[in-house]
Amino acid sequence: MLKWALLLIAATVCSSVQAQPSASLVAPRVAALQDRMVAWRRDIHQHPELSGQEVRTARLVADHLRQLGLTVKTGVGGHGVVGVLKGGRPGKVVALRADMDALPVLETTGLPFASKALGRYRGQDTPVMHACGHDGHVAMLMAVAEVLTSLRAELPGTVKFIFQPAEEGVATEDAGKQTLWGARAMVADGVLNNPKVDAVFGLHISPNLAAGQLGYRSGPMMAGADTVHITITGEQTHGAAPWTGTDPIVVAAQVITGLQTIVSRQLNINHEPVVLTIASIHGGHRENIIPDKVEMLGTLRTFDEEMRTEAKQRITTTAEKIAEASGAKAEVRFGSNAYSVTINDDPLMQAMLPTLQRASGGKAVPIPKISASEDFSEYQKLVPGVFYFLGAPPKGKTPMDAATNHSPNFDFDEDAMPLGALSLTMLALDYLASSR
Repeated sequence: MLKWALLLIAATVCSSVQAQPSASLVAPRVAALQDRMVAWRRDIHQHPELSGQEVRTARLVADHLRQLGLTVKTGVGGHGVVGVLKGGRPGKVVALRADMDALPVLETTGLPFASKALGRYRGQDTPVMHACGHDGHVAMLMAVAEVLTSLRAELPGTVKFIFQPAEEGVATEDAGKQTLWGARAMVADGVLNNPKVDAVFGLHISPNLAAGQLGYRSGPMMAGADTVHITITGEQTHGAAPWTGTDPIVVAAQVITGLQTIVSRQLNINHEPVVLTIASIHGGHRENIIPDKVEMLGTLRTFDEEMRTEAKQRITTTAEKIAEASGAKAEVRFGSNAYSVTINDDPLMQAMLPTLQRASGGKAVPIPKISASEDFSEYQKLVPGVFYFLGAPPKGKTPMDAATNHSPNFDFDEDAMPLGALSLTMLALDYLASSR
Protein backbone atom coordinates (compact mmCIF):
# COMPACT_ATOMS: atom_id res chain seq x y z
CA MET A 1 0.00 0.00 0.00
CA LEU A 2 2.80 2.42 0.89
CA LYS A 3 4.51 1.86 -2.46
CA TRP A 4 1.30 2.76 -4.30
CA ALA A 5 0.99 5.91 -2.17
CA LEU A 6 4.52 6.92 -3.12
CA LEU A 7 3.70 6.37 -6.79
CA LEU A 8 0.72 8.70 -6.43
CA ILE A 9 2.97 11.30 -4.80
CA ALA A 10 5.32 10.97 -7.75
CA ALA A 11 2.49 11.94 -10.08
CA THR A 12 1.81 15.02 -7.97
CA VAL A 13 5.50 15.91 -7.97
CA CYS A 14 5.65 15.53 -11.76
CA SER A 15 2.76 17.94 -12.32
CA SER A 16 3.95 20.43 -9.69
CA VAL A 17 7.64 20.71 -10.56
CA GLN A 18 7.95 20.78 -14.31
CA ALA A 19 11.34 22.48 -13.98
CA GLN A 20 12.82 19.33 -12.44
CA PRO A 21 12.34 16.43 -14.88
CA SER A 22 13.92 13.80 -12.63
CA ALA A 23 11.51 14.52 -9.74
CA SER A 24 8.89 12.23 -11.29
CA LEU A 25 11.35 9.35 -10.91
CA VAL A 26 12.01 9.89 -7.22
CA ALA A 27 9.05 8.28 -5.44
CA PRO A 28 9.09 4.90 -7.24
CA ARG A 29 12.87 4.66 -6.85
CA VAL A 30 12.56 5.34 -3.12
CA ALA A 31 9.72 2.82 -2.82
CA ALA A 32 11.89 0.19 -4.48
CA LEU A 33 14.46 0.61 -1.69
CA GLN A 34 12.02 0.18 1.21
CA ASP A 35 13.02 -3.41 2.00
CA ARG A 36 16.71 -2.53 1.89
CA MET A 37 16.15 0.43 4.21
CA VAL A 38 14.48 -1.89 6.70
CA ALA A 39 17.35 -4.38 6.42
CA TRP A 40 19.97 -1.65 6.90
CA ARG A 41 18.10 -0.20 9.84
CA ARG A 42 17.75 -3.55 11.61
CA ASP A 43 21.38 -4.46 11.03
CA ILE A 44 22.53 -1.15 12.50
CA HIS A 45 20.02 -1.48 15.35
CA GLN A 46 21.44 -4.88 16.31
CA HIS A 47 24.98 -3.48 16.25
CA PRO A 48 24.72 -0.07 17.95
CA GLU A 49 27.85 1.92 18.74
CA LEU A 50 28.27 4.68 21.28
CA SER A 51 29.27 8.22 20.40
CA GLY A 52 32.82 8.36 19.12
CA GLN A 53 32.94 4.57 18.66
CA GLU A 54 31.00 4.17 15.38
CA VAL A 55 33.59 1.99 13.60
CA ARG A 56 31.29 -0.69 12.18
CA THR A 57 28.55 1.73 11.17
CA ALA A 58 31.03 4.02 9.44
CA ARG A 59 32.48 1.06 7.52
CA LEU A 60 28.99 -0.06 6.42
CA VAL A 61 28.20 3.44 5.15
CA ALA A 62 31.54 3.97 3.42
CA ASP A 63 31.33 0.61 1.64
CA HIS A 64 27.84 1.46 0.37
CA LEU A 65 28.89 4.90 -0.90
CA ARG A 66 31.94 3.46 -2.64
CA GLN A 67 29.78 0.84 -4.35
CA LEU A 68 27.68 3.69 -5.70
CA GLY A 69 30.81 5.22 -7.21
CA LEU A 70 30.88 8.29 -4.99
CA THR A 71 34.00 10.09 -3.80
CA VAL A 72 34.27 8.97 -0.17
CA LYS A 73 36.25 10.39 2.72
CA THR A 74 36.39 8.64 6.09
CA GLY A 75 37.70 9.64 9.51
CA VAL A 76 36.11 13.09 9.32
CA GLY A 77 35.64 14.53 12.79
CA GLY A 78 36.30 11.10 14.29
CA HIS A 79 34.44 8.29 12.54
CA GLY A 80 32.51 10.58 10.20
CA VAL A 81 31.96 9.58 6.58
CA VAL A 82 31.39 12.00 3.71
CA GLY A 83 30.30 11.02 0.22
CA VAL A 84 30.31 13.47 -2.68
CA LEU A 85 28.08 13.05 -5.73
CA LYS A 86 28.91 15.41 -8.59
CA GLY A 87 25.99 15.83 -10.95
CA GLY A 88 26.06 15.80 -14.71
CA ARG A 89 25.33 19.52 -14.87
CA PRO A 90 26.95 22.46 -13.04
CA GLY A 91 25.27 23.99 -10.03
CA LYS A 92 25.42 24.62 -6.32
CA VAL A 93 26.30 22.22 -3.51
CA VAL A 94 23.70 20.84 -1.09
CA ALA A 95 24.50 18.72 1.96
CA LEU A 96 22.30 16.07 3.59
CA ARG A 97 23.15 14.84 7.07
CA ALA A 98 22.43 11.73 9.18
CA ASP A 99 23.81 10.93 12.64
CA MET A 100 25.14 7.46 13.44
CA ASP A 101 25.66 7.07 17.21
CA ALA A 102 23.64 5.14 19.78
CA LEU A 103 23.01 5.66 23.50
CA PRO A 104 23.98 3.90 26.78
CA VAL A 105 20.47 2.46 27.23
CA LEU A 106 19.30 -1.09 28.01
CA GLU A 107 16.71 -1.94 25.35
CA THR A 108 13.37 -3.30 26.60
CA THR A 109 11.35 -3.24 23.35
CA GLY A 110 11.29 -7.01 22.89
CA LEU A 111 11.81 -6.56 19.15
CA PRO A 112 13.22 -9.61 17.32
CA PHE A 113 16.18 -7.43 16.28
CA ALA A 114 16.61 -5.77 19.68
CA SER A 115 20.11 -4.81 20.70
CA LYS A 116 22.07 -7.04 23.06
CA ALA A 117 25.28 -5.07 22.55
CA LEU A 118 27.58 -3.69 25.22
CA GLY A 119 29.83 -0.67 24.91
CA ARG A 120 32.41 1.13 27.01
CA TYR A 121 30.90 4.21 28.63
CA ARG A 122 32.70 6.29 31.27
CA GLY A 123 35.01 3.41 32.11
CA GLN A 124 32.31 0.76 32.44
CA ASP A 125 30.69 -1.82 30.17
CA THR A 126 27.11 -0.72 29.56
CA PRO A 127 24.18 -1.82 27.37
CA VAL A 128 23.86 0.15 24.13
CA MET A 129 20.73 0.89 22.12
CA HIS A 130 19.61 3.02 19.20
CA ALA A 131 17.04 4.81 21.36
CA CYS A 132 16.83 7.95 19.23
CA GLY A 133 16.28 6.74 15.68
CA HIS A 134 19.78 7.33 14.35
CA ASP A 135 19.74 3.84 12.85
CA GLY A 136 16.78 4.95 10.75
CA HIS A 137 18.50 8.20 9.83
CA VAL A 138 21.50 6.30 8.44
CA ALA A 139 19.33 3.84 6.51
CA MET A 140 17.31 6.64 4.94
CA LEU A 141 20.35 8.64 3.84
CA MET A 142 21.96 5.51 2.38
CA ALA A 143 18.82 5.11 0.26
CA VAL A 144 18.86 8.79 -0.71
CA ALA A 145 22.45 8.42 -1.89
CA GLU A 146 21.44 5.48 -4.07
CA VAL A 147 18.47 7.30 -5.60
CA LEU A 148 20.36 10.50 -6.33
CA THR A 149 23.27 8.56 -7.79
CA SER A 150 20.85 6.96 -10.23
CA LEU A 151 19.87 10.49 -11.30
CA ARG A 152 23.45 11.74 -11.59
CA ALA A 153 23.19 12.74 -15.27
CA GLU A 154 20.20 15.04 -14.60
CA LEU A 155 21.58 16.46 -11.36
CA PRO A 156 22.33 20.21 -11.66
CA GLY A 157 25.03 20.50 -9.01
CA THR A 158 26.65 18.47 -6.24
CA VAL A 159 25.27 16.57 -3.25
CA LYS A 160 27.39 15.96 -0.16
CA PHE A 161 26.21 13.13 2.12
CA ILE A 162 27.31 13.69 5.71
CA PHE A 163 27.19 10.69 8.06
CA GLN A 164 28.05 12.15 11.44
CA PRO A 165 29.39 10.50 14.61
CA ALA A 166 28.86 11.60 18.21
CA GLU A 167 25.71 13.71 17.93
CA GLU A 168 24.86 12.65 21.48
CA GLY A 169 28.26 13.71 22.84
CA VAL A 170 31.46 11.76 23.43
CA ALA A 171 31.44 8.37 25.16
CA THR A 172 35.13 7.50 24.79
CA GLU A 173 37.47 6.95 27.72
CA ASP A 174 39.12 10.37 27.28
CA ALA A 175 35.85 12.26 26.77
CA GLY A 176 36.85 14.82 29.38
CA LYS A 177 39.91 15.77 27.35
CA GLN A 178 38.08 16.20 24.05
CA THR A 179 37.01 19.70 23.07
CA LEU A 180 35.53 18.85 19.67
CA TRP A 181 33.05 16.13 18.77
CA GLY A 182 30.11 15.50 16.51
CA ALA A 183 29.13 18.20 14.05
CA ARG A 184 31.63 20.63 15.55
CA ALA A 185 34.51 18.23 14.88
CA MET A 186 33.32 17.56 11.33
CA VAL A 187 33.09 21.30 10.65
CA ALA A 188 36.62 21.75 12.01
CA ASP A 189 37.74 19.00 9.61
CA GLY A 190 36.30 20.97 6.70
CA VAL A 191 33.10 19.01 6.02
CA LEU A 192 31.43 22.14 4.61
CA ASN A 193 34.32 22.87 2.23
CA ASN A 194 35.89 21.27 -0.86
CA PRO A 195 33.35 21.67 -2.36
CA LYS A 196 31.83 24.50 -0.35
CA VAL A 197 28.30 23.73 0.81
CA ASP A 198 25.56 26.25 -0.02
CA ALA A 199 22.72 24.72 2.04
CA VAL A 200 22.24 21.79 4.40
CA PHE A 201 19.19 19.68 5.28
CA GLY A 202 18.56 17.07 7.96
CA LEU A 203 15.67 15.29 9.65
CA HIS A 204 14.89 13.48 12.88
CA ILE A 205 12.48 10.62 13.49
CA SER A 206 9.79 11.31 16.10
CA PRO A 207 7.31 8.70 17.37
CA ASN A 208 5.43 11.59 18.99
CA LEU A 209 4.41 13.18 15.69
CA ALA A 210 1.55 11.68 13.68
CA ALA A 211 2.39 9.13 11.00
CA GLY A 212 2.87 10.66 7.57
CA GLN A 213 3.53 14.13 8.91
CA LEU A 214 6.66 16.24 8.51
CA GLY A 215 7.10 18.75 11.33
CA TYR A 216 8.79 22.04 10.54
CA ARG A 217 9.41 25.48 12.04
CA SER A 218 11.19 28.65 10.92
CA GLY A 219 13.67 30.36 13.22
CA PRO A 220 14.61 28.86 16.60
CA MET A 221 13.38 25.27 16.60
CA MET A 222 15.46 23.31 19.12
CA ALA A 223 17.06 24.68 22.25
CA GLY A 224 20.67 25.41 22.95
CA ALA A 225 22.00 23.33 25.84
CA ASP A 226 24.56 24.13 28.54
CA THR A 227 25.75 21.67 31.17
CA VAL A 228 25.67 23.27 34.62
CA HIS A 229 28.20 22.11 37.26
CA ILE A 230 27.80 23.49 40.81
CA THR A 231 30.09 22.59 43.70
CA ILE A 232 29.03 23.61 47.21
CA THR A 233 31.89 23.56 49.74
CA GLY A 234 31.16 23.68 53.46
CA GLU A 235 32.91 22.30 56.55
CA GLN A 236 32.67 18.63 57.46
CA THR A 237 31.44 17.76 60.92
CA HIS A 238 29.45 15.26 62.99
CA GLY A 239 25.81 14.80 61.97
CA ALA A 240 24.81 15.07 65.63
CA ALA A 241 26.31 18.56 65.93
CA PRO A 242 25.70 20.45 62.65
CA TRP A 243 26.38 23.82 64.30
CA THR A 244 30.07 22.89 64.57
CA GLY A 245 30.48 22.91 60.78
CA THR A 246 28.83 24.20 57.61
CA ASP A 247 26.34 21.83 56.01
CA PRO A 248 26.70 21.90 52.18
CA ILE A 249 23.70 19.59 51.75
CA VAL A 250 21.29 22.12 53.25
CA VAL A 251 22.95 24.87 51.21
CA ALA A 252 22.59 22.75 48.05
CA ALA A 253 18.87 22.34 48.76
CA GLN A 254 18.51 26.11 49.14
CA VAL A 255 20.44 26.69 45.92
CA ILE A 256 18.22 24.29 43.97
CA THR A 257 15.11 26.08 45.23
CA GLY A 258 16.63 29.47 44.49
CA LEU A 259 17.58 28.49 40.96
CA GLN A 260 13.93 27.81 40.12
CA THR A 261 13.10 31.49 40.62
CA ILE A 262 15.43 32.39 37.76
CA VAL A 263 12.97 30.99 35.22
CA SER A 264 9.77 31.70 37.15
CA ARG A 265 10.59 35.23 38.37
CA GLN A 266 13.74 36.72 36.82
CA LEU A 267 13.77 36.00 33.08
CA ASN A 268 11.28 37.40 30.58
CA ILE A 269 9.92 34.13 29.23
CA ASN A 270 7.41 36.09 27.12
CA HIS A 271 10.37 36.48 24.75
CA GLU A 272 11.57 32.86 24.65
CA PRO A 273 11.13 29.85 26.96
CA VAL A 274 13.91 28.71 29.28
CA VAL A 275 14.35 25.39 31.09
CA LEU A 276 16.72 24.90 34.04
CA THR A 277 16.98 21.43 35.58
CA ILE A 278 19.24 20.07 38.32
CA ALA A 279 19.23 16.34 37.66
CA SER A 280 22.08 14.99 39.79
CA ILE A 281 23.22 15.71 43.34
CA HIS A 282 25.94 13.85 45.24
CA GLY A 283 27.35 14.45 48.71
CA GLY A 284 28.38 12.43 51.73
CA HIS A 285 28.93 8.74 52.45
CA ARG A 286 27.12 7.90 55.68
CA GLU A 287 24.22 9.06 57.83
CA ASN A 288 26.14 10.70 60.71
CA ILE A 289 28.83 12.64 58.84
CA ILE A 290 28.01 16.00 57.28
CA PRO A 291 30.32 16.16 54.25
CA ASP A 292 32.47 19.07 53.21
CA LYS A 293 31.29 19.09 49.60
CA VAL A 294 28.21 18.54 47.41
CA GLU A 295 28.34 18.23 43.61
CA MET A 296 25.33 19.14 41.45
CA LEU A 297 24.83 18.62 37.75
CA GLY A 298 22.11 20.05 35.55
CA THR A 299 21.14 21.44 32.20
CA LEU A 300 20.12 24.86 30.90
CA ARG A 301 18.00 25.07 27.73
CA THR A 302 17.51 28.39 25.92
CA PHE A 303 16.39 29.68 22.50
CA ASP A 304 18.03 33.12 22.55
CA GLU A 305 21.72 34.00 23.01
CA GLU A 306 21.11 37.09 25.16
CA MET A 307 18.78 35.13 27.44
CA ARG A 308 21.35 32.35 27.55
CA THR A 309 24.03 34.77 28.75
CA GLU A 310 21.70 36.35 31.28
CA ALA A 311 20.55 32.98 32.62
CA LYS A 312 24.14 31.82 33.14
CA GLN A 313 24.98 35.02 35.00
CA ARG A 314 21.94 34.66 37.25
CA ILE A 315 22.70 30.99 37.97
CA THR A 316 26.19 31.94 39.08
CA THR A 317 25.06 34.86 41.23
CA THR A 318 22.19 32.93 42.84
CA ALA A 319 24.35 29.95 43.80
CA GLU A 320 27.25 32.07 45.07
CA LYS A 321 25.12 34.44 47.18
CA ILE A 322 22.96 31.71 48.76
CA ALA A 323 26.09 29.76 49.69
CA GLU A 324 27.79 32.88 51.03
CA ALA A 325 24.78 33.64 53.25
CA SER A 326 25.28 30.28 54.96
CA GLY A 327 29.03 30.54 55.30
CA ALA A 328 29.67 28.12 52.43
CA LYS A 329 31.15 28.60 48.96
CA ALA A 330 29.64 27.85 45.56
CA GLU A 331 31.65 27.31 42.40
CA VAL A 332 29.62 27.36 39.16
CA ARG A 333 30.98 26.05 35.86
CA PHE A 334 29.37 25.57 32.48
CA GLY A 335 30.45 22.78 30.13
CA SER A 336 32.69 23.71 27.21
CA ASN A 337 30.79 21.56 24.70
CA ALA A 338 27.48 23.39 24.66
CA TYR A 339 24.87 22.81 21.96
CA SER A 340 23.85 25.93 20.08
CA VAL A 341 20.25 26.77 19.24
CA THR A 342 19.02 24.97 16.12
CA ILE A 343 17.76 27.84 13.96
CA ASN A 344 16.09 27.13 10.64
CA ASP A 345 16.96 29.77 8.06
CA ASP A 346 13.64 31.51 7.33
CA PRO A 347 14.13 32.26 3.59
CA LEU A 348 15.34 28.71 2.97
CA MET A 349 12.51 27.25 5.07
CA GLN A 350 9.88 29.21 3.15
CA ALA A 351 11.45 28.33 -0.19
CA MET A 352 11.54 24.59 0.58
CA LEU A 353 8.19 24.28 2.39
CA PRO A 354 6.36 23.50 -0.88
CA THR A 355 8.80 20.62 -1.37
CA LEU A 356 7.97 19.20 2.06
CA GLN A 357 4.27 19.57 1.30
CA ARG A 358 4.60 17.71 -2.00
CA ALA A 359 6.68 14.96 -0.45
CA SER A 360 4.16 14.41 2.36
CA GLY A 361 1.01 14.86 0.31
CA GLY A 362 0.20 18.10 2.12
CA LYS A 363 1.03 16.79 5.60
CA ALA A 364 3.90 19.13 6.48
CA VAL A 365 2.76 20.82 9.70
CA PRO A 366 4.20 23.60 11.87
CA ILE A 367 5.31 22.36 15.30
CA PRO A 368 6.13 24.12 18.60
CA LYS A 369 9.66 24.79 19.81
CA ILE A 370 11.43 21.74 21.23
CA SER A 371 13.54 22.04 24.39
CA ALA A 372 15.76 19.11 23.37
CA SER A 373 18.97 19.96 21.51
CA GLU A 374 20.70 18.98 18.26
CA ASP A 375 24.21 19.69 17.03
CA PHE A 376 22.88 20.12 13.49
CA SER A 377 23.05 23.73 14.69
CA GLU A 378 26.82 23.70 14.08
CA TYR A 379 26.26 23.45 10.32
CA GLN A 380 23.59 26.17 10.44
CA LYS A 381 26.08 28.61 11.95
CA LEU A 382 28.00 28.61 8.67
CA VAL A 383 25.46 27.86 5.93
CA PRO A 384 21.67 28.17 5.64
CA GLY A 385 20.06 25.00 6.92
CA VAL A 386 16.68 23.38 7.58
CA PHE A 387 16.03 20.64 10.13
CA TYR A 388 12.64 18.94 10.38
CA PHE A 389 10.88 15.97 11.96
CA LEU A 390 9.46 12.77 10.51
CA GLY A 391 6.36 11.41 12.26
CA ALA A 392 6.69 7.68 12.91
CA PRO A 393 4.81 6.26 15.91
CA PRO A 394 5.13 2.46 16.02
CA LYS A 395 2.21 0.46 14.67
CA GLY A 396 -0.49 0.18 17.30
CA LYS A 397 0.69 3.35 19.05
CA THR A 398 -0.36 6.98 18.85
CA PRO A 399 1.86 10.05 19.25
CA MET A 400 0.44 10.37 22.77
CA ASP A 401 1.31 6.88 24.03
CA ALA A 402 4.42 6.06 21.95
CA ALA A 403 7.68 5.87 23.89
CA THR A 404 9.72 9.04 23.51
CA ASN A 405 13.24 9.39 22.16
CA HIS A 406 15.89 8.09 24.61
CA SER A 407 13.40 5.68 26.21
CA PRO A 408 14.42 1.99 26.57
CA ASN A 409 11.11 1.24 24.79
CA PHE A 410 11.80 3.58 21.87
CA ASP A 411 10.82 2.32 18.45
CA PHE A 412 9.41 3.77 15.23
CA ASP A 413 7.34 2.63 12.27
CA GLU A 414 9.76 1.50 9.57
CA ASP A 415 7.10 2.26 6.96
CA ALA A 416 7.82 5.95 7.61
CA MET A 417 11.36 5.68 6.22
CA PRO A 418 10.37 6.00 2.54
CA LEU A 419 8.73 9.35 3.28
CA GLY A 420 11.87 10.51 5.07
CA ALA A 421 14.09 9.41 2.20
CA LEU A 422 11.69 10.90 -0.35
CA SER A 423 11.62 14.28 1.40
CA LEU A 424 15.42 14.48 1.66
CA THR A 425 15.82 13.50 -1.99
CA MET A 426 13.28 16.05 -3.17
CA LEU A 427 14.83 18.79 -1.02
CA ALA A 428 18.18 18.18 -2.69
CA LEU A 429 16.71 18.08 -6.18
CA ASP A 430 14.45 21.10 -5.77
CA TYR A 431 17.14 23.18 -4.07
CA LEU A 432 19.67 22.51 -6.83
CA ALA A 433 17.07 23.10 -9.55
CA SER A 434 15.94 26.42 -8.04
CA SER A 435 19.52 27.62 -7.52
CA ARG A 436 20.61 27.35 -11.15
